[in-house]
Amino acid sequence: MNTDKILELLMYTVPSLITGGVAYYLFDSYFKDQQNTRRWLIQKENQKQSFPLRLQAYERLALFLERINPTKLLIRVAPLNNNKLDYQNLLIQHIEQEYEHNITQQVYVTDALWTMLLTAKNTIIQNIRKTTLDETVSNADELREKILSNLLDGQSASTIALSYLKNEVSEILG
Repeated sequence: MNTDKILELLMYTVPSLITGGVAYYLFDSYFKDQQNTRRWLIQKENQKQSFPLRLQAYERLALFLERINPTKLLIRVAPLNNNKLDYQNLLIQHIEQEYEHNITQQVYVTDALWTMLLTAKNTIIQNIRKTTLDETVSNADELREKILSNLLDGQSASTIALSYLKNEVSEILG
């Protein structure tokens, strides 16, 4: 009689446990799906809000590249005196100030683009220093002329970086 009671108890308990397990599995799957959907919706909303910020960062970095472009920089920044070393330092100071003003924009752009911007900045500074060391250059005006004539040989680093930036923006815009 005791085994009959145990068997009867098992006949009620086993189907209940199976039903409970299936219900738990279904509810768990449903809630995980709902959580993923909510996460996706939040991510989509965040992208809507961050997209204008990213575009603004690209615009500011394009402006940065234009402002450190040697042809535009030399026109905008006139020498204070005739000393070529003073003028070199003034040009580099302007480039560094532009960079520091836009350093926070790296949060919104890819690492590859940011590396390209740093390379462009450092290349321009290096070219200015190299031209200043040229012994045929004796004063600030000759330094300006020599830097500009060196640019006639090819594209400036800022132009190459700007082209890369434009390609990245066109990929984002789809």
